[in-house]
Amino acid sequence: MVQQAPALRHIVLSVEDRVGWLAYRRPPINAFNREMVVEVGRALQTLLDDPAVRVVVFSSQVERFFSAGADLQVFQGMSAEQMADWVSLCHGLVGRLRGSRKPLLAAIHGTAVGGGLEMVLHCDVRFCADDARLGQPEINIAFIPPVGGTQGLARLLGRPRALRFLYDGGLVSAQEALALGLVDELVRPDQLKAHVQAYAAALARKPAEALAAIRRCITEGGALPFAAGLAVEMEEAARLGATPDFAEGVAAFIAKRPPRFA
Repeated sequence: MVQQAPALRHIVLSVEDRVGWLAYRRPPINAFNREMVVEVGRALQTLLDDPAVRVVVFSSQVERFFSAGADLQVFQGMSAEQMADWVSLCHGLVGRLRGSRKPLLAAIHGTAVGGGLEMVLHCDVRFCADDARLGQPEINIAFIPPVGGTQGLARLLGRPRALRFLYDGGLVSAQEALALGLVDELVRPDQLKAHVQAYAAALARKPAEALAAIRRCITEGGALPFAAGLAVEMEEAARLGATPDFAEGVAAFIAKRPPRFA
Protein backbone atom coordinates (compact mmCIF):
# COMPACT_ATOMS: atom_id res chain seq x y z
CA MET A 1 0.00 0.00 0.00
CA VAL A 2 1.37 3.42 -0.98
CA GLN A 3 1.33 5.80 1.98
CA GLN A 4 -0.98 8.82 1.58
CA ALA A 5 -1.46 8.13 -2.12
CA PRO A 6 -2.91 11.23 -3.82
CA ALA A 7 -5.97 11.08 -6.04
CA LEU A 8 -4.56 10.44 -9.51
CA ARG A 9 -6.31 10.15 -12.87
CA HIS A 10 -3.39 9.46 -15.20
CA ILE A 11 -0.82 7.76 -12.96
CA VAL A 12 -1.05 4.40 -11.19
CA LEU A 13 1.05 3.69 -8.10
CA SER A 14 1.85 0.28 -6.64
CA VAL A 15 4.48 -1.17 -4.31
CA GLU A 16 5.93 -4.69 -4.37
CA ASP A 17 8.82 -5.88 -2.22
CA ARG A 18 9.96 -2.29 -1.47
CA VAL A 19 9.83 -1.36 -5.16
CA GLY A 20 7.48 1.48 -6.05
CA TRP A 21 6.02 1.44 -9.56
CA LEU A 22 4.89 4.71 -11.16
CA ALA A 23 2.92 3.87 -14.30
CA TYR A 24 1.68 6.32 -16.92
CA ARG A 25 -1.98 5.71 -17.78
CA ARG A 26 -3.66 8.17 -20.13
CA PRO A 27 -5.13 6.05 -22.93
CA PRO A 28 -4.99 5.65 -25.80
CA ILE A 29 -1.38 6.83 -26.26
CA ASN A 30 -0.15 8.45 -23.03
CA ALA A 31 -0.08 11.98 -24.42
CA PHE A 32 0.93 14.35 -21.63
CA ASN A 33 -1.18 17.38 -20.70
CA ARG A 34 -0.51 19.71 -17.79
CA GLU A 35 -2.56 17.64 -15.35
CA MET A 36 -0.55 14.53 -16.18
CA VAL A 37 2.80 16.29 -15.69
CA VAL A 38 1.62 17.61 -12.32
CA GLU A 39 0.45 14.12 -11.35
CA VAL A 40 3.85 12.60 -12.19
CA GLY A 41 5.46 15.04 -9.78
CA ARG A 42 2.93 14.30 -7.03
CA ALA A 43 3.16 10.56 -7.57
CA LEU A 44 6.96 10.60 -7.57
CA GLN A 45 7.03 12.59 -4.35
CA THR A 46 4.63 10.13 -2.73
CA LEU A 47 7.02 7.26 -3.50
CA LEU A 48 10.09 9.24 -2.44
CA ASP A 49 8.42 10.09 0.88
CA ASP A 50 7.29 6.51 1.55
CA PRO A 51 9.77 4.72 3.88
CA ALA A 52 8.49 1.38 2.58
CA VAL A 53 9.80 2.22 -0.91
CA ARG A 54 13.52 1.85 -1.60
CA VAL A 55 13.54 1.95 -5.44
CA VAL A 56 11.21 3.66 -7.94
CA VAL A 57 10.38 2.33 -11.42
CA PHE A 58 8.79 4.38 -14.21
CA SER A 59 6.56 2.37 -16.54
CA SER A 60 3.32 2.46 -18.52
CA GLN A 61 -0.01 0.65 -18.25
CA VAL A 62 -1.03 1.59 -21.80
CA GLU A 63 -0.52 -1.19 -24.32
CA ARG A 64 1.90 -0.36 -27.14
CA PHE A 65 2.71 3.10 -25.75
CA PHE A 66 5.18 4.16 -23.10
CA SER A 67 4.71 7.80 -24.07
CA ALA A 68 3.48 9.74 -27.11
CA GLY A 69 4.99 12.95 -25.74
CA ALA A 70 3.02 16.11 -25.12
CA ASP A 71 -0.62 16.43 -26.14
CA LEU A 72 -0.02 19.05 -28.83
CA GLN A 73 -3.36 20.71 -28.13
CA VAL A 74 -1.64 22.04 -25.00
CA PHE A 75 0.59 24.21 -27.19
CA GLN A 76 -2.03 25.75 -29.46
CA GLY A 77 -2.07 29.52 -29.08
CA MET A 78 0.58 29.54 -26.36
CA SER A 79 2.43 32.79 -25.73
CA ALA A 80 6.13 32.92 -24.85
CA GLU A 81 5.18 33.58 -21.23
CA GLN A 82 2.84 30.59 -21.14
CA MET A 83 5.53 28.39 -22.69
CA ALA A 84 7.99 29.55 -20.05
CA ASP A 85 5.45 28.54 -17.39
CA TRP A 86 5.05 25.08 -19.00
CA VAL A 87 8.80 24.54 -19.16
CA SER A 88 9.18 25.76 -15.58
CA LEU A 89 6.68 23.09 -14.51
CA CYS A 90 8.66 20.44 -16.42
CA HIS A 91 11.98 21.64 -14.98
CA GLY A 92 10.56 21.41 -11.46
CA LEU A 93 9.93 17.73 -12.13
CA VAL A 94 13.45 17.33 -13.52
CA GLY A 95 14.81 18.74 -10.26
CA ARG A 96 12.92 16.09 -8.28
CA LEU A 97 14.15 13.33 -10.56
CA ARG A 98 17.79 14.31 -10.50
CA GLY A 99 17.70 15.13 -6.79
CA SER A 100 16.14 11.83 -5.74
CA ARG A 101 17.85 10.01 -2.88
CA LYS A 102 16.35 6.74 -4.12
CA PRO A 103 17.42 4.84 -7.24
CA LEU A 104 15.16 5.49 -10.25
CA LEU A 105 14.69 2.86 -12.95
CA ALA A 106 12.63 2.71 -16.14
CA ALA A 107 10.77 -0.16 -17.84
CA ILE A 108 10.17 1.05 -21.40
CA HIS A 109 7.93 -0.65 -23.93
CA GLY A 110 6.15 0.14 -27.18
CA THR A 111 6.49 3.65 -28.59
CA ALA A 112 8.45 5.97 -26.30
CA VAL A 113 8.82 9.54 -27.51
CA GLY A 114 8.74 13.10 -26.23
CA GLY A 115 8.24 14.16 -22.64
CA GLY A 116 7.50 10.75 -21.13
CA LEU A 117 10.78 9.45 -22.51
CA GLU A 118 12.59 12.62 -21.40
CA MET A 119 11.52 12.00 -17.81
CA VAL A 120 13.31 8.66 -17.73
CA LEU A 121 16.49 10.11 -19.21
CA HIS A 122 17.04 11.25 -15.61
CA CYS A 123 16.68 7.72 -14.25
CA ASP A 124 19.68 5.55 -13.38
CA VAL A 125 19.04 2.42 -15.44
CA ARG A 126 16.67 2.10 -18.40
CA PHE A 127 15.42 -1.37 -19.27
CA CYS A 128 13.71 -1.59 -22.65
CA ALA A 129 11.54 -4.12 -24.45
CA ASP A 130 13.48 -5.33 -27.48
CA ASP A 131 10.67 -4.36 -29.87
CA ALA A 132 10.28 -0.78 -28.58
CA ARG A 133 10.84 2.37 -30.65
CA LEU A 134 12.23 5.54 -29.13
CA GLY A 135 12.73 9.12 -30.23
CA GLN A 136 12.70 12.83 -29.56
CA PRO A 137 10.83 14.23 -32.59
CA GLU A 138 10.50 17.83 -31.37
CA ILE A 139 12.54 19.19 -34.28
CA ASN A 140 9.66 18.15 -36.55
CA ILE A 141 7.39 20.74 -34.93
CA ALA A 142 10.17 23.36 -34.68
CA PHE A 143 10.71 22.76 -30.96
CA ILE A 144 13.15 21.22 -28.49
CA PRO A 145 12.65 18.60 -25.74
CA PRO A 146 11.85 20.77 -22.68
CA VAL A 147 11.80 18.21 -19.84
CA GLY A 148 15.54 18.54 -19.34
CA GLY A 149 15.95 16.60 -22.56
CA THR A 150 18.73 18.63 -24.11
CA GLN A 151 20.81 18.54 -20.95
CA GLY A 152 19.99 14.94 -20.09
CA LEU A 153 20.89 13.71 -23.56
CA ALA A 154 24.13 15.71 -23.67
CA ARG A 155 25.22 14.02 -20.44
CA LEU A 156 23.90 10.60 -21.38
CA LEU A 157 25.02 10.31 -25.01
CA GLY A 158 27.76 12.93 -25.27
CA ARG A 159 27.60 16.08 -27.42
CA PRO A 160 27.97 14.61 -30.95
CA ARG A 161 25.46 11.79 -30.48
CA ALA A 162 22.98 14.02 -28.65
CA LEU A 163 23.10 16.60 -31.44
CA ARG A 164 22.66 13.99 -34.17
CA PHE A 165 19.79 12.31 -32.30
CA LEU A 166 17.90 15.59 -31.85
CA TYR A 167 18.73 16.89 -35.34
CA ASP A 168 17.38 13.70 -36.94
CA GLY A 169 14.15 13.70 -34.92
CA GLY A 170 13.26 10.17 -36.00
CA LEU A 171 12.46 6.96 -34.16
CA VAL A 172 15.18 4.43 -33.46
CA SER A 173 14.79 0.73 -32.71
CA ALA A 174 15.53 -0.66 -29.28
CA GLN A 175 18.76 -2.12 -30.66
CA GLU A 176 19.83 1.29 -32.00
CA ALA A 177 18.90 2.92 -28.70
CA LEU A 178 21.12 0.41 -26.88
CA ALA A 179 24.03 1.16 -29.20
CA LEU A 180 23.56 4.90 -28.68
CA GLY A 181 23.51 4.53 -24.89
CA LEU A 182 19.91 5.74 -24.67
CA VAL A 183 18.89 2.52 -22.88
CA ASP A 184 20.97 0.10 -20.84
CA GLU A 185 19.48 -3.37 -21.35
CA LEU A 186 17.05 -5.04 -23.74
CA VAL A 187 14.49 -7.52 -22.47
CA ARG A 188 11.80 -9.61 -24.16
CA PRO A 189 8.49 -7.72 -23.89
CA ASP A 190 6.75 -10.48 -21.96
CA GLN A 191 9.59 -10.55 -19.42
CA LEU A 192 10.11 -6.80 -18.96
CA LYS A 193 8.11 -6.22 -15.76
CA ALA A 194 9.36 -9.35 -13.99
CA HIS A 195 12.97 -8.67 -14.99
CA VAL A 196 12.89 -5.08 -13.77
CA GLN A 197 11.10 -6.06 -10.57
CA ALA A 198 13.78 -8.65 -9.80
CA TYR A 199 16.60 -6.18 -10.41
CA ALA A 200 14.87 -3.44 -8.41
CA ALA A 201 14.10 -5.76 -5.48
CA ALA A 202 17.76 -6.83 -5.33
CA LEU A 203 18.77 -3.15 -5.37
CA ALA A 204 16.27 -2.40 -2.60
CA ARG A 205 18.10 -4.85 -0.32
CA LYS A 206 21.31 -2.83 -0.52
CA PRO A 207 22.07 -0.10 2.08
CA ALA A 208 19.83 2.86 1.27
CA GLU A 209 22.18 5.62 2.40
CA ALA A 210 25.06 4.24 0.34
CA LEU A 211 22.79 4.04 -2.74
CA ALA A 212 21.77 7.65 -2.16
CA ALA A 213 25.39 8.72 -1.84
CA ILE A 214 26.42 6.97 -5.05
CA ARG A 215 23.51 8.56 -6.90
CA ARG A 216 24.37 12.06 -5.68
CA CYS A 217 28.10 11.70 -6.41
CA ILE A 218 27.42 10.58 -9.97
CA THR A 219 24.36 12.68 -10.84
CA GLU A 220 25.27 15.92 -9.10
CA GLY A 221 29.02 15.57 -8.71
CA GLY A 222 29.52 14.27 -12.23
CA ALA A 223 28.08 17.49 -13.68
CA LEU A 224 30.48 19.68 -11.68
CA PRO A 225 34.13 20.59 -12.25
CA PHE A 226 36.35 17.77 -10.95
CA ALA A 227 37.41 19.50 -7.74
CA ALA A 228 33.80 20.36 -6.90
CA GLY A 229 32.79 16.78 -7.61
CA LEU A 230 35.48 15.58 -5.18
CA ALA A 231 33.98 17.87 -2.55
CA VAL A 232 30.62 16.13 -2.99
CA GLU A 233 32.39 12.77 -2.68
CA MET A 234 34.12 13.94 0.52
CA GLU A 235 30.82 15.09 2.02
CA GLU A 236 29.05 11.84 1.25
CA ALA A 237 31.93 9.63 2.42
CA ALA A 238 32.15 11.53 5.72
CA ARG A 239 28.39 11.22 6.23
CA LEU A 240 28.40 7.48 5.47
CA GLY A 241 31.31 6.92 7.84
CA ALA A 242 29.04 7.74 10.78
CA THR A 243 26.11 5.52 9.76
CA PRO A 244 25.12 2.25 11.47
CA ASP A 245 25.05 0.52 8.08
CA PHE A 246 28.73 1.32 7.48
CA ALA A 247 29.67 0.02 10.93
CA GLU A 248 27.64 -3.13 10.25
CA GLY A 249 29.21 -3.57 6.83
CA VAL A 250 32.74 -3.40 8.21
CA ALA A 251 31.93 -5.66 11.15
CA ALA A 252 30.27 -8.22 8.89
CA PHE A 253 33.22 -8.25 6.50
CA ILE A 254 35.71 -8.78 9.34
CA ALA A 255 33.54 -11.51 10.87
CA LYS A 256 33.06 -13.12 7.44
CA ARG A 257 29.26 -13.11 7.70
CA PRO A 258 26.50 -11.51 5.61
CA PRO A 259 25.75 -7.91 6.65
CA ARG A 260 22.39 -7.05 8.21
CA PHE A 261 21.61 -3.62 6.88
CA ALA A 262 18.64 -1.56 8.09
